[in-house]
Amino acid sequence: MNPAEATTPARASKGTIRVVQLYPRDMNIYGDWGNALVLQRRIAWHGYTPELLEYNVGDDWPEDADILVGGGGQDSGQLIIQDDLQTRAPVLTALAEEGMPMLVICGLYQLFGRFFKTHTGTEIPGIGILDVETRGTDERLIGNVKVATPEFGEVLGYENHSGQTTLGPGVRPLGTVAKGRGNNSSDGHEGARYRNVVASYLHGSLLPKNPAIADFLIRTAAERKFGTFAPGEPDDHFAELARQHAARRPR
Repeated sequence: MNPAEATTPARASKGTIRVVQLYPRDMNIYGDWGNALVLQRRIAWHGYTPELLEYNVGDDWPEDADILVGGGGQDSGQLIIQDDLQTRAPVLTALAEEGMPMLVICGLYQLFGRFFKTHTGTEIPGIGILDVETRGTDERLIGNVKVATPEFGEVLGYENHSGQTTLGPGVRPLGTVAKGRGNNSSDGHEGARYRNVVASYLHGSLLPKNPAIADFLIRTAAERKFGTFAPGEPDDHFAELARQHAARRPR
């Protein structure tokens, strides 16, 4: 041990922030679990104690969650979780209305909406937190994406989806697509925003290349729980390198 470390007291935690990953067993495609891992690391960098939990079909609901994160999955994964998600709809809706920060990607973005109608005609009901509707098509939207957003600057990621989502008046888009397709093949928007819910089609994972979104979720959670947010000094060196590399990649 370095002598300086032996004489320097450990810095006290500013408090615990609990991150719950929704349905990682069935909704964790293209590395979406990495979003929860980024939150875990950045919470610690900001001086708080991270607690990372999972919620899968049939589990007891985790109490006192501070941030909810959900990923994408194939149509089969959405069918697996749909009944359980409907049972959790009242609590999830209440938490969203109360302002809990949430990040939902691709498949869970779709199921947080009103419905997802597959390309074969099967309609999977959503839980209606987001005023969006999704319809499966034979066209696949795939490739690298750049999105200009008013809140988080340039957002970078990778899309791979055949569901096309349209936004209703109850939500606003996350941003405007500068490269790629986004929610659908026609309107030039990507993602959705409602209260403190961030929804997006972008994988990759999203948060390693977009720390501004991660810090929004952490700051909002801290302010709700503790009344204030005291930022630390995150190491953004590798995030910036990843952003530079992603920005140079072709569609």
